Amino acid sequence: MTDMSSRPVRVPTARVALSTASAYPESTANAFEMAARLGYDGVEVMVWTDPVSQDIDALERLSDYHQVPILAIHAPCLIITQRVWGNDPWIKLVKAKDAAERLGAETVVVHPPFRWQRDYVRQFVGGIQQMESETDVRFAVENMFPLRARGREISPYGLDWDPTQEGFLDFTLDLSHTSVSRSDAMALRRSMGERLTHVHIADGLGSARDEHLIPGRGDQPCAELLEGLAREDFGGLVVVEVNTRGCEDRDDREADLAEALAFTRLNLVAPADAWPQ
Repeated sequence: MTDMSSRPVRVPTARVALSTASAYPESTANAFEMAARLGYDGVEVMVWTDPVSQDIDALERLSDYHQVPILAIHAPCLIITQRVWGNDPWIKLVKAKDAAERLGAETVVVHPPFRWQRDYVRQFVGGIQQMESETDVRFAVENMFPLRARGREISPYGLDWDPTQEGFLDFTLDLSHTSVSRSDAMALRRSMGERLTHVHIADGLGSARDEHLIPGRGDQPCAELLEGLAREDFGGLVVVEVNTRGCEDRDDREADLAEALAFTRLNLVAPADAWPQ
């Protein structure tokens, strides 16, 4: 963990947001409440089976009531959200873009297409580039991971789970996903270069399961990544996307989310003399 106590430091302009998925199994509405109480800069809305997450009017009311800005929209591209906002994956992305524009969010997070979405796979790279040319909203494609079982690896995606293999303009780096894929998170960050605009901060222990541990509880270079971003004066968004399903109650959940926020803010700093001039 970074120790800057004895020298002047500077903090980048990057904001720290809470993914509403981090509140699960509590509701999207409760995630807004917790983000406000704990002092997050805003939220990333995970669009999933909770009807409120799909309702732009309801999200706008929650944002206004809690005075918590919506900074990103996570498009519904999980297995469990295959029917959210319809079955057409392009319609989902258009709706995510429309939601982001109306709610003032700067980013739509999107996963690579599944192998069985054949037309979507063929059109994905060019389609994402075209959509970004038509809006100020960024479509930040997220690094994913292969599935592992009985000593075998199988990718469910039609493109490489490492998005840097394609010519996307914006990336999301997820450290729980680098843990599952057993890839070098810092090397992947370097591959993303200036196209890294969005970070899902979480941790993992190399399990075949997507763990999304509180940062600092696994073996991923969470602190190193955050300090590196600070040294570069990163201006994107850092989103706490963690799993709190094992918490016994609201108090335990808020304690975990407070710990994740404290870890992120503590490490998202750099010595003042280390910043680019």
